[in-house]
Amino acid sequence: MSSTPAKPVLVGDNDESRRPSREEALKAVRTLLAWAGDNPDRPGLIDTPKRVVDAYAEWFEGYDADAVKELSRTFEDVQGYDDMVLLRDIEVESHCEHHMAPFIGKAYVAYIPNEKVVGISKLARVVEIYSRRLQTQEVLTNQIADAIESNLQPQGVAILIDAEHQCMTTRGVHHRHVSTITTRFTGVFKSDAALKDRFLKLAKG
Repeated sequence: MSSTPAKPVLVGDNDESRRPSREEALKAVRTLLAWAGDNPDRPGLIDTPKRVVDAYAEWFEGYDADAVKELSRTFEDVQGYDDMVLLRDIEVESHCEHHMAPFIGKAYVAYIPNEKVVGISKLARVVEIYSRRLQTQEVLTNQIADAIESNLQPQGVAILIDAEHQCMTTRGVHHRHVSTITTRFTGVFKSDAALKDRFLKLAKG
């Protein structure tokens, strides 16, 4: 069984750091606009700091959410169901922690219940919570799997994420339409090659 996913060290987790105020965030955006070579006081940009800060609050709301809490309400009356529960095409909208550029794609999440199941919307919510933080796709894949593994104790978990990274398509090498695929398998999905293959066929079929 996987250990509980490590909690990231966030601003405000110790006495030496604090979360900046909204006013400080607004000033920081104005600084970036000026650094880029534009005038933050021109009509088209005067309200941009507010819009950017509001957008950041939405894009990174995962820092204020708890995936464990989402998975805490489970149901034990599965009436003997012991096969795969699979959610396909869960939207992934995240931001690369190296350049703060978006990466967008789909997540495919499956588990095989042991003694309890969770509402399917909660699985999508777990993907959303971890996606709405600065991420790497590899860590995101692991965090989703570990949260399900730790809280549901299933027979196994399978995760596949397929996403395009704008830090690669709009800058740097400028290779468009290149997708990155990451996977994580635990329990019976890891030990049973036929089951793993079945998940992959169902996920992408």
